[in-house]
Amino acid sequence: MEFLSSPEFASQLSALGKVLAIDLVLAGDNAVAVGLAAAALPQELRRKAILIGLAAAVVLRIVFALVTVQLLAIIGLLIAGGVLLLWVCWKMWRELQEAATHDQAEAQAELELAIAIEHGKGPSPEEMGLKRKTFGAALVQILIADVTMSLDNVLAVAGAAHDHPWIMVFGLVLSIGLMGVAATYIAKLLSKYRWIGYVGLVIVLYVAVHMIWDGYRSTVVRALAVESHNASAPAFLDISAEEVRKSCRPEVGEKLTICLAQTAIAKPDGA
Repeated sequence: MEFLSSPEFASQLSALGKVLAIDLVLAGDNAVAVGLAAAALPQELRRKAILIGLAAAVVLRIVFALVTVQLLAIIGLLIAGGVLLLWVCWKMWRELQEAATHDQAEAQAELELAIAIEHGKGPSPEEMGLKRKTFGAALVQILIADVTMSLDNVLAVAGAAHDHPWIMVFGLVLSIGLMGVAATYIAKLLSKYRWIGYVGLVIVLYVAVHMIWDGYRSTVVRALAVESHNASAPAFLDISAEEVRKSCRPEVGEKLTICLAQTAIAKPDGA
């Protein structure tokens, strides 16, 4: 029972909550984007194109997850990941604002259309005033939507759970499951309760800022600049010995020894 009250358990629980919220919000966006991308296909080809896109998205998320984990370990790239996630936040904010200015009935009709198309139904392209696309052209558009959504999702999940690998794996598996099984129901939920989208936006924004914060401090440690940082920064921004030990983990050999030597000049743990 002591584990339940430990800081490590609280950290894991917090990371898990953030990952669940991120997967929930981004899964709904994916359903609408992919459904509308298939609108220019005849009804009989829509489901096939979306299933191929779904299979590609699964592969993309696995690849992105493997690459992202490796890249975020490189000095400075955690900051870049946080900045990229800020752009995702901006996109989410614009989409929420656009949804707020839409007539509710109109927005619901658009969502129902996207869901129908995703299930291979709905009106024909001609009935919607669209020019028919070839299967290949529509599939490319679906894949582009999947690439964008997959990168956003993996980056956000990796940022929320990068200290807890098992939670990141869980988040990846959950995002794939939601995308394939429950995305349309989540899209309906998000359309009905728009405040969920704003909660998701706040969580992604927090993850982005936290990545930039951690990335900066990790860069200071691994650039062997803790002494100069702590000498010039206000006391509340001092880098602690625990942060030094944590940030030095990716280093090896002689560099590890030099990196860890900074614990002697870092802020004492708990100070």
